[in-house]
Amino acid sequence: QVQLVESGGGLVQPGGSLRLSCAASGNIFSINIMDWYRQAPGKQRELVARITSSGNTVYTDSVKGRFTISRDNAKNTVYLQMNSLKPEDTAVYFCNADLWELGSPLKNYWGQGTQVTDSS
Repeated sequence: QVQLVESGGGLVQPGGSLRLSCAASGNIFSINIMDWYRQAPGKQRELVARITSSGNTVYTDSVKGRFTISRDNAKNTVYLQMNSLKPEDTAVYFCNADLWELGSPLKNYWGQGTQVTDSS
């Protein structure tokens, strides 16, 4: 029933911007933590940004000052504003969430990913 769907990826030039969205749908009672991960070919998946239910945020060092994570609890959606993009930002970006479905314990879900490609 629960699905996470990412959108907003694409091709950009170095220094460009993109805004990723991840919408959670289904019989959701509440969402705890929402994350953005990324994985480049041949590299480990890494946490890019995290936002808690209280709005606290954490970023990996390489994106600090360039990326901003935010959430809209009413829409069960998390965003990642990506500015000043660099070639090393090229990766598949995945949404991840810890959430409660109605009448169920906490569960973790992954989206299917959206490709971000930055190159000249």
